[in-house]
Amino acid sequence: MQIRLDITRRESAAEQSYLLSVMFESDDPAATVASALTEINADSGRRDINGRPFTPVRWECSCLQKKCGACAMVINGRPMLACDARLAELSRRGAVTVEPLKKFPPVADLIVDRSGMFEALESAGLWLENGGTVGSENTDLGFEASRCLQCGCCLEVCPNFYVGGEFFGMAAAVPNTRLLAAADDAAAGDLKASYRKHVYNGCGKSLACRSICPAGIDAERLLVSSNAAAVWKRRFGGRKKR
Repeated sequence: MQIRLDITRRESAAEQSYLLSVMFESDDPAATVASALTEINADSGRRDINGRPFTPVRWECSCLQKKCGACAMVINGRPMLACDARLAELSRRGAVTVEPLKKFPPVADLIVDRSGMFEALESAGLWLENGGTVGSENTDLGFEASRCLQCGCCLEVCPNFYVGGEFFGMAAAVPNTRLLAAADDAAAGDLKASYRKHVYNGCGKSLACRSICPAGIDAERLLVSSNAAAVWKRRFGGRKKR
C-alpha cells in the first residue's frame, strides 16, 4: 500500500501554514494516520515527494487506542482521531489530507490549543459538590454520556461554536447530561441554569454533531433528555392538566 499524505504544517502560531506532501508505504492493511505519522517521524532519512528533507511533523497523541481524544485532527475534511483513521479506506479517492482542527488556536503543525474548551467546562461548573448517584432509570443515559473523550470533534463541525463564546456546545452538553442524571434537586438547579445558558440558548439544532463523535455517542438523545430536564419541564411542569 502506497499512499500520499498531504499534511498541513505551520512552524508556529504566528507563521503561515504550508503543505507537505509525502509518500507513505505500508504492508499493514490496518495502518492509520497515527501509525503513518509515527513511522514518518521515526525515519531519519525522511523526504517529501520532491526529495527534500523535512523536520518531524508535530502532533499530539497518548493512548492511540481511541480512548483519550488527544490525536483529534481533520482528515479528508472530517474531524476524527488519527488512531482510528484507516488509510486503506481514506485513500480510495486519492491522497489523504491531514490538517489541524480549525476551531481552536493553532500551535504548530497539527497541534492546536484546546485549553479554551476545558476552561469553558470549568466556568460552567460541571461537577457535583456532594457526589451523586445515577438512578436505575438513567443508567443507560449516564453511561452514554460517560464515554465522552473531550476531543473537540463535535465542536469542529458545530456552526455556532467558537472559542470564547457563551455557547459551549456538545462538549458541555454531554457532561451536563450525565450530572443531571445523578444530581439531587438542590444541585440540579445550578446544572439546569448552566445548561440553558451555555448549551440550549446557543444551539441552532443543526445536529451537525450527531454523527461525528469518535466514541459514537448519541448526541441527539442526550440533547433531547437535557432539553426536557432543564428547559421544558421547567417551563411547563407546573401547568395543570385539563
